[in-house]
Amino acid sequence: MTAVLPMAVSAQRAVQGRLPERAGWGAALLAVFALEASRARVARVPLLFVAAFQSIGIMVLLRGVVARRGGDLTSASVVAGATVLVAAFVALNLMAQRIAALRANGGLERYAALGTPPSAVVLGTAAAFAGFTVPGAVVTAAGGAGLYGLPFGRLWVLVVVLPLAAAALAGVGALIGTLAPKPELATVLGQLGMSAVIFIDIVPRGRLPGLVQAVRAAVPSSYAADALGETFRAHVRWASVVADLGVCLAVAVAALALAGVALRRAARLPS
Repeated sequence: MTAVLPMAVSAQRAVQGRLPERAGWGAALLAVFALEASRARVARVPLLFVAAFQSIGIMVLLRGVVARRGGDLTSASVVAGATVLVAAFVALNLMAQRIAALRANGGLERYAALGTPPSAVVLGTAAAFAGFTVPGAVVTAAGGAGLYGLPFGRLWVLVVVLPLAAAALAGVGALIGTLAPKPELATVLGQLGMSAVIFIDIVPRGRLPGLVQAVRAAVPSSYAADALGETFRAHVRWASVVADLGVCLAVAVAALALAGVALRRAARLPS
């Protein structure tokens, strides 16, 4: 509650015709998170169910094929890709829809009146949705490890993988929601992006055609999936894990920065 007070004062000054003072980044982030989490709480059960069910369903469907032909590499890719897909459902798909809705109903302008930094809008909104899908991602990873006979001991890496994957995809989702001419188009593009994540992240990199490998290299969640998949191997190459997470972090920073610029232009948010 205390985090929202400075923003409320700024809104009052805006109503009185004076420019609002810029809210502190941390206070703004908490305020956006609280507002969006309150809205998303109504849909928390569908979020938990849909985000986890589709990933678990994919792993179950592929179990017979991988058991006969895949080996450890394919098993790890399936489980890692399905786990990252839970984050993609929220950070890419729902994020694009929510930002497009805020743009259409004047929500971005209201955040601008409160002096909210664009990055706080993106991260606060993504975190509000993502918080409800963390249990689903953990269940997917643990259930997949048990289903495919993979080790459980390194699942702690989810603490790093999930936030980086969500941040990178949230930036992309925010860009889609901000730049799409209509909310309906943002919904379609978000769905297409999530479909790309399904196919690209689950299939091992070396088994894709050359052109598709180039497309895969441009999808930020693929690096998070590769990092998580590597930790399921008997002998983990930690340098590869760190490198993949580093790329994911760099993409996250760049995507969020671009999303912030797009949001400022869309609603004249403060820089």
